[in-house]
Amino acid sequence: MWYKVNELNSKRLNKSQISRELGLDRATVRRYLSMSEKDFYCWIEKERHFPHKLQDYYHFIKQQLSENHDLSASQIEDRLKEHYDNPPEVHSKTVYNFVQRIRKLEGISKFADKQPRDYEKLPETDYGHQAQVDFGEYNMKTKNDSRKKVYFFVLVLCRSRYKFVFFQDSPFTSASTVLAHQKALQFIGGQPKEIVYDQDRVLLVNENLGDLILTQEFRAYCEGVDFKPVFCRKSDPESKGKVENVVGFVKKNFLRGRIYDGIDRLNASVIAWLGRTGNGKEHAGIKRIPTQEWIIEQQYLITLKQEAQPNETLKKYLVRKDNTINYKSNFYTLPSGTYSGSDTFVFLKEIDYTLYIYTSNSLLLTTHQLSFDVGATIRNTDHSRDKSQSMSMLKESVLGMLPGSGNMSLFLELLAKDKPRYLRDNLKVIEKKGAEISSEFLAKAVNFCLENSIFNANQLIEIARHHQVNALKEKDVIYNIPEIIYNKEIQTITVETSKINTYEKIMI
Repeated sequence: MWYKVNELNSKRLNKSQISRELGLDRATVRRYLSMSEKDFYCWIEKERHFPHKLQDYYHFIKQQLSENHDLSASQIEDRLKEHYDNPPEVHSKTVYNFVQRIRKLEGISKFADKQPRDYEKLPETDYGHQAQVDFGEYNMKTKNDSRKKVYFFVLVLCRSRYKFVFFQDSPFTSASTVLAHQKALQFIGGQPKEIVYDQDRVLLVNENLGDLILTQEFRAYCEGVDFKPVFCRKSDPESKGKVENVVGFVKKNFLRGRIYDGIDRLNASVIAWLGRTGNGKEHAGIKRIPTQEWIIEQQYLITLKQEAQPNETLKKYLVRKDNTINYKSNFYTLPSGTYSGSDTFVFLKEIDYTLYIYTSNSLLLTTHQLSFDVGATIRNTDHSRDKSQSMSMLKESVLGMLPGSGNMSLFLELLAKDKPRYLRDNLKVIEKKGAEISSEFLAKAVNFCLENSIFNANQLIEIARHHQVNALKEKDVIYNIPEIIYNKEIQTITVETSKINTYEKIMI
């Protein structure tokens, strides 16, 4: 074994790789490498069966573990010090190893009450029905013996086991995940009916008892494709075991021992590896070659939409929070609302001095004429705010709530003078919330605001609601006045009277 360890070391395998190759502990590998051949022979001739320092406390520790099976090694160490005056001075790791030895010999599991999960093998899915997606990361060696972490996206078709892998040198964001999807769907030649995911933060903002809130960019992407995104429950990776196996396969078969030589070359290499190994060799589970199965499955996939295919000529640009991009030392505006977080990207192509800017779905967002200035802001006039409804149309809509009312026209005129920069916002509030209020009470509120110099749409609506609520309360009050019936026969009846002497006798 000593010779084998040194032989693998001479082939530039590190200690972890030698450990996995020979099934040895890394500490043993390290000890073997530190010994010369003479030292090794002297060492193995020595008697190495040393008595355990804690052997005298075997029954005490066994009793503690039997009574409380979930005690930790650090708790056992503390109880030894609590019950014995002079316990041996040993390292905490020694206590841990001894506790683990007792658990193994006596069959005392730390999680005795934990019930094992019951699994069953599910039938194979139909062709074209489902794919699974997952992410992975790996530390690769570089040419100068340093380390480079790479991140990769994996998609696998569940029936044929046909795989796609895409690498990048930075963590995946919502935008780069969308781009990876586009490349994957183009690679497999269509869309499955559903794709299964983990509850990853680049795809999902929150989940509440099955109600999913997707990230803005991924939600926009899903609205333009035909597959249905399906998310596993939290902490349930077994729900997508096929792609979990592929992630491990990529790490152990493709990445292990490979030298990092740039992300583009790595992506080219993984496509070649998929052709000869990942998709080209017989799958151990289904006993078929994924490429041959994919030829069948491709017929059942949903046809890709033209706009969902990635354009390799597009360049990726980060969207600034003021809805602009920086291109060749100038700033070009984007439609209001394009920016949706620090990971918002658009894609740009320049043709004949015209810039074509696309969304992550390859849909045209806007165009600009290329500027040869430096530090300039090139703006489209319709990018600053939502102009779907012009100011004049908005005013007419609000005035239509009180037709013929000069007071409403006066109120809007004074509102424009008082808050010129917020006129559109105030008009939208009146248009939206005023539709829920009767014109009678809206007119009263306008009069009140004019009398008290109140020029704020929210306050106007609150005053109108106040009048409407009070009117409803007054309407609900019912006065129960008894009905008086006049009967002519009753009017002719003479009422008998008593003499006062009668009451005086009673009182005596």
